[in-house]
Amino acid sequence: MIRFVVENLVRQNKAMLLLSALLEEEFSRLQKGEPRSVSQIELSIQELMRQIAVERASLRRLVGRVHAGAQRVSDLYPAVDETVRGELQGLLQILDDTEQRCAVQAGKNKGLVTALYDQSRKLLGFMHEEVRPKPKNAYSAKGRFVNSYTGARLIQGRF
Repeated sequence: MIRFVVENLVRQNKAMLLLSALLEEEFSRLQKGEPRSVSQIELSIQELMRQIAVERASLRRLVGRVHAGAQRVSDLYPAVDETVRGELQGLLQILDDTEQRCAVQAGKNKGLVTALYDQSRKLLGFMHEEVRPKPKNAYSAKGRFVNSYTGARLIQGRF
């Protein structure tokens, strides 16, 4: 049963390495400004995250079967010999390091996406402001102060 736990941890490590590579690819595509390819990578990332969650749930069940009452891999340490304990600790350390790299990269991606969103929103706001009719508070030809309608309109005329 311990062999299944080790195999699960190896699969999770490989999945996390793939996630790290996908996050870095997403960042490079965000920098290049390729929104279609970013959405494709995002779908791959979401599917990989789902698979990692399934592996984690599977690992919890395996750990519970190996040792009654155990919920974490570290709960198995007293029940296994020194070499297996070292292997489990090594795999968990690699997994943790990879998760930290993924978290840092995801934070960078989020920062870049937020900056691009703000830039697009401000540019769109500027363009709307330029298109909107400007207020014309001035005197008419008859000498009266005219409060003109400043909303959008296509035609203004009289019958």
